[in-house]
Order: sequence, then structure tokens, then C-alpha cells
Amino acid sequence: MRKGSFAPGEYYHIYNRGTEKRKIFMRAADYERFLSLLYLSNNSDPFHIDIMSQRGETSLEDYTRVTPRKKLLDIGAFCLMPNHFHLLVRGCDETGISRFMQKLSTAYTMYFNKRNERSGSLFQGVFKSIHVTEDSYLRYLISYIHLNPIKLIEPNWK
Repeated sequence: MRKGSFAPGEYYHIYNRGTEKRKIFMRAADYERFLSLLYLSNNSDPFHIDIMSQRGETSLEDYTRVTPRKKLLDIGAFCLMPNHFHLLVRGCDETGISRFMQKLSTAYTMYFNKRNERSGSLFQGVFKSIHVTEDSYLRYLISYIHLNPIKLIEPNWK
């Protein structure tokens, strides 16, 4: 787990990208798996997605029927780009964000590597985090995260 801790109830901008800036989402199913894992990783108890897959439960709706017993964090905004992601989160306790990110990163890397017949690290090191200490930065960050995908459609939109 990451060294240090996160202040409970505080907002953090969490982000990471593919190693060597490679794509981490290759197809629509990859985005859907990551979205499912955003929900499933937000649980203090372990979860094994393969057990649900063996029962034929594979859609996002199937996954979200699992109710977290104790949330690790609140997700305020997110953005998934072909080679990176952004999350705006607020931790419920000092270790919630780190535990969530470990579960999310590990589960998605295992899925991606298996699906693409590869091995090794998917993400460029440990996730990065910025503590949101001012309301003005929080407002900016919410816009930044939500507007980030426009770059894919119109690179010069600004």
C-alpha cells in the first residue's frame, strides 16, 4: 500500500496513466470493466469478480447488484481516457483511498493482461494524488475532469 495517509473527509484528485503512455482502454468492454471495478473496489470486504462471471453475471448491472458493506470512499467525478484516468474522491478514513486504489489497479491490470495476453505493469507507477485544499481548485477540477474527453473529439476546443 502507498506510504502516508489521506485525511478522512478531504477531496483528492487521483490519476494515473498507462506505462509508456500506452492505452489502458482498448475496447468498450475495457471501459465497462473499469466502471464496474470503480463500484466493486469501493468495499472494505474482498470481492472476486471471476465468481460472478462463472455464474454468468457479467454486465455492469449484474455487478452493481453487489452492495458494499462499508464504502472506502466517495467518488465525486471521474474521467476515463484511452491512456489515463482521473478520479475526484473523498476518503472515508485514512486508508480508504489507498485500499481502493490497490484493489482497483490490481483487478483492472489482471483483467487487462489476461484479455490482451500480456504480463507486467499496466500503469506508470503508483497512482498520483493531489490534495484539494481550496474550493476554487475543487470547482476547477470538477470542470477539468468532465471536460477532459472533449479533447478526443475536438483537440483545439479551448
